[in-house]
Amino acid sequence: MKIDNKPWFWIPLLNFASGLPYAIIISVSVIMYKNLGISNEDIGVYTSLLYLPWVVKPLWSPLIELIGTKRKWFLSMQLLISIAFLLVGLAIPTNGFFMMSLAIFWVAAFASASNDIATDGFYLLVLPEDKQSFFIGIRSTFYRLSMLAGNGLVVLFAGYLEHKYGDNTKAWSYTMICVGLLMTFITAYNFIFTPKNEINAVESKKETPHQNFGTIFISFFKKKQIGLILAFVLVFRLGESQLLKMLSPFLLDGKELGGMGLDTEAVGIIYGTFGVAALTLGGILGGIAISRHGLTKWMFPMFLAMHLPIIGFILLAFFHPASIYYIYIVVILEQFGYGFGFTAFMMYLIHVAEGESKTAHYALATGFMAMGMMLPGMLSGFIQQYLGYGNFFIWVLIATIPGLILSRFLTFPKDFGKKS
Repeated sequence: MKIDNKPWFWIPLLNFASGLPYAIIISVSVIMYKNLGISNEDIGVYTSLLYLPWVVKPLWSPLIELIGTKRKWFLSMQLLISIAFLLVGLAIPTNGFFMMSLAIFWVAAFASASNDIATDGFYLLVLPEDKQSFFIGIRSTFYRLSMLAGNGLVVLFAGYLEHKYGDNTKAWSYTMICVGLLMTFITAYNFIFTPKNEINAVESKKETPHQNFGTIFISFFKKKQIGLILAFVLVFRLGESQLLKMLSPFLLDGKELGGMGLDTEAVGIIYGTFGVAALTLGGILGGIAISRHGLTKWMFPMFLAMHLPIIGFILLAFFHPASIYYIYIVVILEQFGYGFGFTAFMMYLIHVAEGESKTAHYALATGFMAMGMMLPGMLSGFIQQYLGYGNFFIWVLIATIPGLILSRFLTFPKDFGKKS
């Protein structure tokens, strides 16, 4: 039986603990390596390879489904992530820091992917179904807030230390150590406040004795419309995957390189202030909209809201306005649209995972999503160097079209997500 144990106390920070490691490993590492002298091409290739654990996580998701409880899994993985970030901070001042830090990030990425599997499964098991559509907006909002805490507050802190010490290496070393300490605090919080009771593996196997490692995979690929579903999940974030990799270099590069010429601290301020507010509002409104009217009515408008703000970056790249306030406007629109639109995508993935083995099936769906992020992201640095920033952002906008087209052919219950 599902239980409702004060979700406002545990859903926000539990999902923050999923998003923050992802933000640091996938996004903040881009800014860090950029400021430590690594080229755009190397940044695009090597930081995109860090997606791989999220791509292949379905291979071990049945183990999390069948062994132990989700709570034990995510607490253990969050502790491992905390230690990994501390080690990255200690590795940065050393010779060969690039490969050494990448190796540690890889360990953290596998732990983070496992944490995501357990966290998603915990949410689906513990929260009553009639509240999942509302709290999916809260989940995605706090997940995205953690991304902004990384791209905003963590980057702002690193920029402050860069100015204070005049030494990027020392600044980023101290920053990563502080991130490790923050993750330690979040892990302790989740240990205290997450519900202790859930449907554990033993109980699940009593209810569904036929389930095993192999049948969990096979049952996923027998779902209705599975070919269309996988095509949609793979291409939906085709544009976003490239945008995320090159957006920070665009803001940091000088105008002679086609960028906006901002410093690290300015980027942190932009994403850590108005960006946070816009994202929060968008995610909450997205969850409310779906819970009131269902996913069918809102899916396509939400997807448009998520993708159309890319036009703002096209305009910035071609006109390079002198006032920083234009950058604020574009970021606010982009963050609001993302918070609003991504809620629909996450709600659709919950529909895909419906049935037995929700944890493993949700992991499979998000694994294909990660593959759709990794491969284009690896090429993004080369594409940007070839096209220049303005034409690159035009290409990114065009790359969102296949996902929009495929979304029109997806079928699901008309009122799916609507609160009864």
